[in-house]
Amino acid sequence: MTLTRRWKVRALFGPAAWRGLLLAWCLVAVAGARGQGADLLELDVRRTESGLVLDYAVRLQLPRAVDEALQRGVPIYFEAQATTYRPRWYWRDERVGRATRAWRLSYQPLTSGWRVSQGGLHQTYATLAEALSAISRGTGWPIADGARVEPDEAYYTDFSYRLDTSQLPRPMQIGIGSLADWTLQVERTVRLDPP
Repeated sequence: MTLTRRWKVRALFGPAAWRGLLLAWCLVAVAGARGQGADLLELDVRRTESGLVLDYAVRLQLPRAVDEALQRGVPIYFEAQATTYRPRWYWRDERVGRATRAWRLSYQPLTSGWRVSQGGLHQTYATLAEALSAISRGTGWPIADGARVEPDEAYYTDFSYRLDTSQLPRPMQIGIGSLADWTLQVERTVRLDPP
């Protein structure tokens, strides 16, 4: 009788059961990590009469550490950068245009609102989701001047959207580079072939 019980216990906690348990744990960990970060939903470069313009959409899910810092009044900075190149076989690729946008996101405790600043423009939003939606989309963003863009040439654009930790207060920057919670970044390259 004890032999059968031992066999059942071994079958219950055997190598296959441990592998199944490990697989389930990994799936839960990956699903939890997938909920935080930045995902690129849309990226499109198109030609216009004035040059090249870029449309993008990023889905932002702030990690807990970033959200707590915002709630405590620490401003967070985001940056979108697009660099356009013309490929050349005989030399390094020619940089045709470079454009950068930067946003400052901060919590206003007196009004319980969220303030987004870009350059000299400021906008207040009622919720964090509305503020993140405002800074995570761009439409018709000029990235290369029409005078430098030839209509029959191919181009490619390196796009990046990231949380700029270099703009954080100095005491917070110490040791933050190695923390995964503070690494929100999306990079992508898109080609634009001649028409």
